[in-house]
Amino acid sequence: MNQMVLQLEQLDSVRLNFGNNGGLILSIVQAFIMFGVALSIKPLHFKTAFSNPKGVITGVVSQIVLLPLVTFIGVYVFKSYLTVTVALGAILVACCPGGNISNFISSISRGNIELSVSLTAISTVSAVVITPLNFSIWGNLFINSAELVRELYIPISEVFKTLFLIIGVPLLLGILCSSKLPRFTQKIAKPIQRISVAIFMAMVIIAFAANYTYFVTYIKYILIIVLVHNALAFLTGNTAARVMRLNDRDRRTLTIETGIQNSGLALMLIFNPEIFPPDVATGGMAFMAAWWGVWHIISGLGLSLFWNLRRKARYDRVKTERAID
Repeated sequence: MNQMVLQLEQLDSVRLNFGNNGGLILSIVQAFIMFGVALSIKPLHFKTAFSNPKGVITGVVSQIVLLPLVTFIGVYVFKSYLTVTVALGAILVACCPGGNISNFISSISRGNIELSVSLTAISTVSAVVITPLNFSIWGNLFINSAELVRELYIPISEVFKTLFLIIGVPLLLGILCSSKLPRFTQKIAKPIQRISVAIFMAMVIIAFAANYTYFVTYIKYILIIVLVHNALAFLTGNTAARVMRLNDRDRRTLTIETGIQNSGLALMLIFNPEIFPPDVATGGMAFMAAWWGVWHIISGLGLSLFWNLRRKARYDRVKTERAID
């Protein structure tokens, strides 16, 4: 464990290479993605949410309250094995809204698509206020409980301003476009979503290539931390759904919605110099968010495959039993 801490301390001083304007480009791409998401958000989704309040309330509490809380408890318990920025990276990811790919994974998992879209819409729209508030509360609470060499401050006003520009404005424009220009929206929605995902994936690949040496050196430690954190996120959503006695489809949906986070948004905040100045070591945070963006897709698809194989096995068993009878 001492070797792990030493490696993570070295990672804190690493500044990932995203190019001279990487932060700005990432922000523009994120805004473009949010606009694409907003094109698929309709008032009907919120109406559907209120028609099934139990599932929606449980999902919102799981994402907004339980996941940041569980994350804080986890990093606090193991703070002697983590650096401050790695812990803050985990907290920041937990405070972000659900990832866009959660709707796709819920669909192939045969979850409740209406509930999935509703939760994504609610968490994304509320992120302008909830994400900076949650990150300020849990992040500063952890900073105050950790032994810091120097003071680290989380400027909630800057986080709010950034999220308003990157999420709030694109969402407002997208929803207005969807409601006022439905035919035009129908034509551009899918192309924009596909283009935005393609651009984001291209940025991930380029960033990976530019930081390959760092990746090889430090990934074995970050991989373990993200794997455990992501597993806790899935477990949090599943447990909340079971406690509230939701049906199997809703349980799968809440598990996915809580375990798939918008880590791209976290990266964008980390590379904002108004929030984290260049002289502040944020290597651990950036690595956490970057690897989360890769791993949650792998784990989400893996979980979906597991559910589908289990469902098929049950179906085959029932079919065999009926044939014998």
